[in-house]
Amino acid sequence: MAQTQEERDLAVVIGLEVHVQLETETKIFCGCSTEPAEEPNTRTCPVCLGLPGSLPVVNEAAVEAAVKVGKALDATIPERTRFHRKNYYYPDLPKNFQITQYDDPICQDGELECTVGDERRTIRIRRAHLEEDPGSLKHKGGSIDTAEYTLVDYNRAGVALLEIVTKPDFRSPEGVRAFLTKLEEVLEYLGVFDASRDGSLRVDANLSVVDADAVDGDGDGGISTDVLEDANRTEVKNISSHKGAQKALSYEATRQKNAIRRGRAVEQETRHWDESRGITVSMRSKEEEKDYRYFREADLPPLEVADWKEQIEIPELPDARRERFREEYGLSDEAADKLTSTKQVADFYEDVAAEFDPDLAATWVADELLGELNYRDMESTDVADRLDEVKRLVELVATDEITVKNARETVLRTMLDEGTDPDTIVEQAGLGKTSGDEVQQAVEAAIDENPDAVEDYHDGEGGAINFLVGQVMQKTGGSADPGDVNQLLREELK
Repeated sequence: MAQTQEERDLAVVIGLEVHVQLETETKIFCGCSTEPAEEPNTRTCPVCLGLPGSLPVVNEAAVEAAVKVGKALDATIPERTRFHRKNYYYPDLPKNFQITQYDDPICQDGELECTVGDERRTIRIRRAHLEEDPGSLKHKGGSIDTAEYTLVDYNRAGVALLEIVTKPDFRSPEGVRAFLTKLEEVLEYLGVFDASRDGSLRVDANLSVVDADAVDGDGDGGISTDVLEDANRTEVKNISSHKGAQKALSYEATRQKNAIRRGRAVEQETRHWDESRGITVSMRSKEEEKDYRYFREADLPPLEVADWKEQIEIPELPDARRERFREEYGLSDEAADKLTSTKQVADFYEDVAAEFDPDLAATWVADELLGELNYRDMESTDVADRLDEVKRLVELVATDEITVKNARETVLRTMLDEGTDPDTIVEQAGLGKTSGDEVQQAVEAAIDENPDAVEDYHDGEGGAINFLVGQVMQKTGGSADPGDVNQLLREELK
């Protein structure tokens, strides 16, 4: 029997519940600010603390954001939706129930395409529903299972969430990471999400291990309901990043496979991802839907968006913009991908390309700027208020006022490292291009001072011309264009 267990070919089946913090100024059912606060429990009121007699009022901006997401996911947005109470006890949910949506979610039956490896996958979205966020727990003296005690901060309680629930269409942790990257990209384009906020995207993942012959492909729904019901699954919580999702689910898949191959049962339970230790730990037995005792939220009327949803427009989404960049600007797939990685980068590229050559703009935005930011572990948002300075640098190159080499190796790097504007750097370092006469004089001097190199050049030694170019660049302080210098040298050496 043990030998049979070892020989089983196993496959992973994963479904996600992605909790997205919507970018609204106030919480979903009250007027408390969503801005971060240094002091705990200072962004609270009777409504988000669940005090007796307090009544919720739906935040219009949260509903609008949910409709935008539904449109982007090509989901059905029903004419009428409603809120329910989900009853359970957690210390960070002060009223002992969560206002959420149950059988009438605002978004239903959508999908999102993403690239996993070299393949395009369509991930089906079962639903997306509005709800309020619980508060946050601060574990002191250890992690969730080792802490000496735990504190509760209710500042986050009541913040607007959109929970996006996929069907079990993932067959690998790598596929999950690719989907989350794409989803976050779409949310950022919609303007409903800020990835820089702490806890802005959190993932709960349901993972089962089944016999491989019961699975047909990845992301096409090729697995029966019976197989899934027979396979005990675990829900992994506390995943807060794309990389964390891949690591957590890789660990959990290995843990379950090892248990099955050793003839042990996989317990249906909720597990906590301990990022510091790189393991999942058991939290509690897995709740079932009936355990939550859903019933309608009597203090909120049904939500009707049938007419309003048609008035809500969404911007050009990443895939469409990527395709347009390829067609309109003649960009390569790689350049188009880089330049549409965020809406801010795409907007900046189009701003630069409107004034300068699109290829030059692509080089400086996709390769030079993003490359230098990546080297410094920075994001484009870190220089959001300095993009005009970057555009000025592109202008200096385009108008031939400085060399590409100096622009790349000196000006841009100094701009990022010291916060200085490009014109000041050019002036202080004397990087302005020398005049034609000065370059010509430097060329003639280099030839006169290096007869051995001149002789080597005429003897056909390729390195000689490079040496002479270097001499001219040294004499001009690097302010001459290397290509022009090379051409002038060859003309003089004839």
